[in-house]
Amino acid sequence: MTMMTIQEVVTQYEELAGLTGLMRQAAEDGNWERLVLLEQQCAAWVRRLQDNEPQALAGAARAQKADAIRRMLDDDRRIRDLTMPWMARLSSLIQNTGNERRLARAYGAV
Repeated sequence: MTMMTIQEVVTQYEELAGLTGLMRQAAEDGNWERLVLLEQQCAAWVRRLQDNEPQALAGAARAQKADAIRRMLDDDRRIRDLTMPWMARLSSLIQNTGNERRLARAYGAV
């Protein structure tokens, strides 16, 4: 493990906040492919943070990190608000398709 400098830690959190903002915009636009790509990039940033020893922050750096985390949580909440109805519809479609197949098998249509 390597230890990041205070500025590197803050920069990492700002980058993550920027990515979650782009993810929120993609979700608002209904651009699911872009959302998935951005989510993968975000996961890579998170792994980088996890792979480094945490740096204790104080003062302005701590406030910047907290602000970035608040923005990420707000974006995450908005993304979930936008994707949950879509996921529920998808789940319903999958369930209905499964029910149709079971009915077709039960009555010998397949």
